[in-house]
Amino acid sequence: MRKIDRRIVIIVSVIFILGLAFGLMKFLIAQKEEPPVRRSLESRRYVKVESVKYTSISSSISETGRLSSIAEIDIVAEASGKIEAGQVSLKKGARFSKGDVLFVVYPDEAILSLKARKSQYQNILASIIPDLVIDFPEAEEAFGQFFSSINVDKPLPPMPEIKDNTLKIFLASRNVISEYYNIERDELQLKRRTVKAPFNGTFKEVYMELGAYTNTGGRVARAIQTDHMELEVPLQRIDAAWVHQGDAVTITSKDGTISWKGQVLRKSPFVDENTQSQTIFISVPYNHKQPIMAGEYFVAHFPVRPIEGVMEIPRNSVFNSNEVFVARSGRLAKEKINIIKINNSTLIFNGLPEGDSVVVQQLINVSEGTLIQTDKDIQQMGAGRPGGPPQQSPAAQTQKGGDNKDASEKKAKRK
Repeated sequence: MRKIDRRIVIIVSVIFILGLAFGLMKFLIAQKEEPPVRRSLESRRYVKVESVKYTSISSSISETGRLSSIAEIDIVAEASGKIEAGQVSLKKGARFSKGDVLFVVYPDEAILSLKARKSQYQNILASIIPDLVIDFPEAEEAFGQFFSSINVDKPLPPMPEIKDNTLKIFLASRNVISEYYNIERDELQLKRRTVKAPFNGTFKEVYMELGAYTNTGGRVARAIQTDHMELEVPLQRIDAAWVHQGDAVTITSKDGTISWKGQVLRKSPFVDENTQSQTIFISVPYNHKQPIMAGEYFVAHFPVRPIEGVMEIPRNSVFNSNEVFVARSGRLAKEKINIIKINNSTLIFNGLPEGDSVVVQQLINVSEGTLIQTDKDIQQMGAGRPGGPPQQSPAAQTQKGGDNKDASEKKAKRK
């Protein structure tokens, strides 16, 4: 019996000690304060907005263009032969004036051939004059003077007028009329061997040197006119629509030190396939005091035109070509706009209801429905407590209230 009682006492003691330890542990755990738990809050994006309000905006267009000659031609030889020197040097960059002899295609052989043909024509006339005295006495004097006025070193004089049909048949049968026009053709071909400058200009390229042999139609040089220039300005189609033929244009150098007054000559009826732009051609007056050269770049300032019922915003606030973000009920929403004109850093549009708040800054990594806080919301919150500290945001107030509630619950639990 004593052994059994001893075992019972030991078991009861162990159970009591374990129960006492467990109770003490629970008591100590209850005395420890739990760390405050913060509630998760949805983040807000700060955005800058402007109220949509349409007005009249005066917008101008400025774009850089390249100066080019109004005339750029290939100079070809109209006869075959050796190229001989003219009045100017046949070299790239050489200047010439209108009417200057640029070069001559070996004329000696053609000159001698023409003289021989005129002499032969004189023989034909000499053989028919006795017949004219007998059969056509009224024409004898006119053709006699015509025969005497022919000089092999000068152009043919005009042929006497032929009114009598019988006389015309007689002259045609003796080849008087046909040979006259053949000689005139040879005279014209001889003139074409001498190439004269069609305008004031310079050689842009020279393909044949002096002494070289050229065939009929061979390219000898390429020339450009230097006293009449035009400015080629590429514009986007949306901007080119505001430019009209005859508009006055102010042209300036890139540094703004030189300026001219030009005029829109024409607009290209096609769009460049590489740049998708429409070219505007502007006349540039030639000024000897301010010489300009083909290939230079200048800035064209087109006239200002008012646009009614529009608004202007930064270009980087537009995405997907014609979409913007608007602020509605504290969140972002997408809307499409109608773009009227695009400037360097801004664009002019309409299509949104007046009163909407359009976002006027570039947003990255955002989507429609994102929770936002606008600059106007912050201004209104600051205006609600003048002279005092800035008013806390609703999210901060919610968090603070939640922390106080947690502390009260923990205090009651400890009690």
